Amino acid sequence: MPEPVKILFVDDERSVLRSLERLFLEDDYEILTALSGEEGLAMLESAAPVQVVVSDYRMPGMNGVDFLKQVCARWPDTIRLVLSGYADTASVVAAVNEGQIYRFVGKPWNASELKMALNNAVETYNLNQMNRDLTERLQEYNDELQDLNRNLQQRVEEETAELVARNQELSLAQYILDSLPCAVLGLAADGSIVRSNRKGDEFFAAGLPTELVELAATVSALGELRREVAAGGRNFLVRGSRMRTEDGQPGVILVMDEV
Repeated sequence: MPEPVKILFVDDERSVLRSLERLFLEDDYEILTALSGEEGLAMLESAAPVQVVVSDYRMPGMNGVDFLKQVCARWPDTIRLVLSGYADTASVVAAVNEGQIYRFVGKPWNASELKMALNNAVETYNLNQMNRDLTERLQEYNDELQDLNRNLQQRVEEETAELVARNQELSLAQYILDSLPCAVLGLAADGSIVRSNRKGDEFFAAGLPTELVELAATVSALGELRREVAAGGRNFLVRGSRMRTEDGQPGVILVMDEV
């Protein structure tokens, strides 16, 4: 169940407090009373949260504005109203303008106006709480989004580093292949060249001779082969082996030394 709305009235006249209690007898408010500012502060400490505090302005010792300033400092969410006679209007308006007090109600008060003022104060309190909750939730969502962005950025950096490393490995592998004195060809199942080194490009820039295409098919069937072959006007010692690519497609590697 939601907590009851608490309203604290502070006035040094007990008869005034009793009148206020009777006025709100049929409302869904929990009415608290205190006879001085000091007693009101003690009540707030024991009963918090208190949604609304209404204080008389003229009280012995701590006056209403000074009391409500302490309430503002210690319980800033509590909505603060002051009851004052019209002779005190200038002093109270100054306090209102300083932002310490939500509004003031004249004494003697009009019952309907006072009820409306308190209802508005409670609504303001609830709206402030909703705004604060929404702000906190928005901050949580923003924090989660920042975490996701950081994780995404870290993942992108890791994958980029991995790609750079793989490219370096491939470049090194290609450099090694290009440095070999023999031709190295990687062939697909249909005999097309999918990878070659520099020597292979030099020998077969115009395409793979029919003799080597047929030899590749034999290698694919047997698994391995070593044979001398005349192709493209050259004689080669060919060593072939069957392979499968990373995507599972069959292929053949031919290593050829010109003889």
